Amino acid sequence: MFERFKKKEIPTENLIELDIDNPVDCLCDFTYNFYWNHNGEKLDLADKIPGNSYSFENIVEHLKNKGSIKINGNVGHRLCSSMGVDLKYFGGSGKACDVGDVFVNGDVASRMGISMRRGNIYVKGKVTDPIGNLIEIKSDIKGYKKFKSITEILMDNPSKVKLIGSNLSGKTLEINDGIIRDTIGARLDNDSEIIVNSDVDLSTGILMKKGIVRVNGNAGNNTAALLNGGTIIINGDCDDFSAVEMKNGIVIIDGNAGKYLGAKKSGGTIFAKKGSPIHPTSEKTINNDDKNVLQSLKKNPSNFLKFE
Repeated sequence: MFERFKKKEIPTENLIELDIDNPVDCLCDFTYNFYWNHNGEKLDLADKIPGNSYSFENIVEHLKNKGSIKINGNVGHRLCSSMGVDLKYFGGSGKACDVGDVFVNGDVASRMGISMRRGNIYVKGKVTDPIGNLIEIKSDIKGYKKFKSITEILMDNPSKVKLIGSNLSGKTLEINDGIIRDTIGARLDNDSEIIVNSDVDLSTGILMKKGIVRVNGNAGNNTAALLNGGTIIINGDCDDFSAVEMKNGIVIIDGNAGKYLGAKKSGGTIFAKKGSPIHPTSEKTINNDDKNVLQSLKKNPSNFLKFE
């Protein structure tokens, strides 16, 4: 018998509410605007959220303790960046962690959920793309769109999830909604495959260890940044800094890989039709093993250059 999908209410217990008069960037951002790059100059953990008594750190720690956040007003860029990751930089395990939900009674600016690993984001207003490593699913709260991490969908098998604009068949997720995304497949670590039938933006496959991300379109900067395994296939061109700090895995760019290819790279292999590598990466000769890899992925080896 068909079970009716039941709507629920926003929880009132263990809930922090923020009233925002003007959009604030980096709310619920587990990286604090990539703190390791600016050492507090752009955002300090103890900084108070404008118009509120809570600090940026208070909000992140509340989510890590499985509390929820409700934001009344429009939100700035990078909402919920790396949410659901116990980041090593701040003394954590580096692994996924359970978190509370985030509710926004307003609009959200770009790059919501970049590199997000776990958790739910509910939005009542508009969301500006590019968004991050997110997919929309059927909402269980009336009046809100609901977004969940693509990596969580593929690795943690959440129950009662109905995708919107995409299809999940076995271990293959095909995204057809035309929304531009950053960081698709961030931290993926199983044998799943993500197929994106549109262009993508920044850092496709960042920090992946296993799996396949296949983009039937062009990609932005930093494709395969910090890749540590798995395979990234871009059936188009990339902007600059592809495979930056790559450690392992395979990158195939069926087009121009851009400038500064393989900057600070320490492992793995890049195949591209064209690209401008930078030390320590340089062009190498394609061998029989390389040909087998390309042919297994339905690519003609004679069309590609190899960079290691």
